[in-house]
Amino acid sequence: MTATAGTRLRSTVPSWELRYSRKLVWTDAAVVTVAVATGASVASHMFRRAPIGTPFTEQSYALGSAAIALAYWLIWILALGVHDSRRPAVFGTGAEEYNRVLTASLSTLGLLTLFLYLVDLAPQRSFLLVAGGSGIVLLLLGRWAWRKRLHQQRRRKRNSYRTLLVGERRKSSDVARLLRSNTLAGFDIVGVVTTDPEAPDLLPGVTVVDTYKNLLGTIERFETDTLIVTSADALTPRRLKRLGWELEPMGVKLIVATALMDVAGPRIHTRPVAGLPLIHVESPQFQGWRYLAKRALDIVGSIVGIIITSPILILIPLLIRVDSPGPVFFPQQRLGLRGSPFTMYKFRSMHVDAEQQLVGLLDQSDGNGVLFKMREDPRVTKFGKFIRRHSLDELPQLFNVLRGDMSLVGPRPPLPQEADGYEEWMHRRMFVRPGVSGLWQVSGRSNLDWDESVRLDLYYVENWSMVGDLLILWRTIRAVAKGDGAY
Repeated sequence: MTATAGTRLRSTVPSWELRYSRKLVWTDAAVVTVAVATGASVASHMFRRAPIGTPFTEQSYALGSAAIALAYWLIWILALGVHDSRRPAVFGTGAEEYNRVLTASLSTLGLLTLFLYLVDLAPQRSFLLVAGGSGIVLLLLGRWAWRKRLHQQRRRKRNSYRTLLVGERRKSSDVARLLRSNTLAGFDIVGVVTTDPEAPDLLPGVTVVDTYKNLLGTIERFETDTLIVTSADALTPRRLKRLGWELEPMGVKLIVATALMDVAGPRIHTRPVAGLPLIHVESPQFQGWRYLAKRALDIVGSIVGIIITSPILILIPLLIRVDSPGPVFFPQQRLGLRGSPFTMYKFRSMHVDAEQQLVGLLDQSDGNGVLFKMREDPRVTKFGKFIRRHSLDELPQLFNVLRGDMSLVGPRPPLPQEADGYEEWMHRRMFVRPGVSGLWQVSGRSNLDWDESVRLDLYYVENWSMVGDLLILWRTIRAVAKGDGAY
C-alpha cells in the first residue's frame, strides 16, 4: 500500500453527492426566505404600528421588526448547518434527516420566542409562529421531494456509492444481503475483499478479491468511493487506523460495520476511552413520556381517521351485504400488549364458511411461514378483493385504537395459535401495542415472507420513534392508495 495510490484517488468524492448537497442548501435558503417573508407580511398587516405603551416610535419599530426577521433568517440557516441536517450520512434514507431539520427549526423558534418574550414584543411572537410553522412544513416537504428524486435515481442504478466490502466471508455476505435489500440506501456493492476461498459461493454476482495486499490498488481498480470493513478480524487496529489515514486524502469513506444488526442510530452512542471508541447501545424503552405521547397520537389520529372515513364506514357495510350474505364485521381474537387477548374487528371480505374451506387449501399456501397466504384465495368475495387490496377492511381497527387495544403504528397483531409456536425471543413483538399499520405494511405487505415480517416487527419494537411513526403513516397512505402487495 503506497501513498502514490492514494494520490491518484484524490477526486473520488462522488460528484452527485456534492450536487445534491448544494441543492439542499439552496432549497433550504429559499424555503426559509419564503417563510420569513410570509411571517413578516402577515405581521405587518396585523400590526402596522408600534404597540401602545411601548417606547418604540413607528420608524424604530419597523426597523426592529426588519432586524428580527433578518436575525431569524440567519440563525435558522446556520442552525440547519450546525445540526448537520445536510450531512451525506443522513440524507436519502431514515428519519434522522427529518429529525435534524425539526430540531434545528424548533430550537431556533424557541430561542427567538424566548428573547421576544423577555423584551415584551408580543406582536413579533406572532410573526415567529407564522414563519416557523410554515417554514417547518415547507422544509420537510422540500427534503421529502429531493429524497423522492434521489430514490428515483437510485432505482436506475445512479447516484449510489460504489462500495467495497472488506472482511470475513460470512459477515460480508450478511452485510451485502442487507445493503442489497435496501437499494434506496445507495450502496452499490462492486466487490468484496476476503481471504476465504468459499466466498464466491456465498456472494453471487459480486467480484471477490482473495487478498488484503495492495488494498489501495484494489480500491483504485474498482473506482470505489466507500469502503466498509465488515469484521474486526479482517484488519488489526493499527492497520485499520493507518487505512483511515490513507483513505482521508482520497475522499474515500471508511465505514466499520459492527456486529449489531437492526439497531437504530439514536440508540447507538460512541464514547472514546483511551483512544478506543466504545460503542454504547441503549436498552429499548417500553414506558415513559414517549409512550404517553404515542398514546395521545393514537387517540387524536383515530378520532380524526374515523371522522374523515365516516362516509366509507357507512357505505362499505351496505356493499358487503349486497355482495354476499352474512355479517358485516369479522371479529377475531388477537394478542395485544404483553400478550393480552382482545377482539380485533375487520370488515368481512370472505364468504361466511371461509374457516371451513381453509383446511382444504393449506397445501396451496404462498407463504413460507406459519401464516396462510394465497394470491387467488377462492374464499375472498368480489367486493372483498377490492377492500383488501386497499386495506379498507381494516378501517374498523380505528375503534380498536381508540379503545387502547391497538396503536396506529406497531407490529402485526398475532393470532393466539401463532404465538404458541413462537420462539422465546419472538415474544418481544408483544412488548408494545400492535398496530393497524407498521413496517411490514409499508415494506411489501403480503409479499413479505415470515422471517422478514418478524425481523421488521422486532426492529420496530426496539427502535420506534414519533417521527418514524409519522413517516410510516405517510407511507401507509401511499401503499394503500396504490394497492401494492396486498391480497
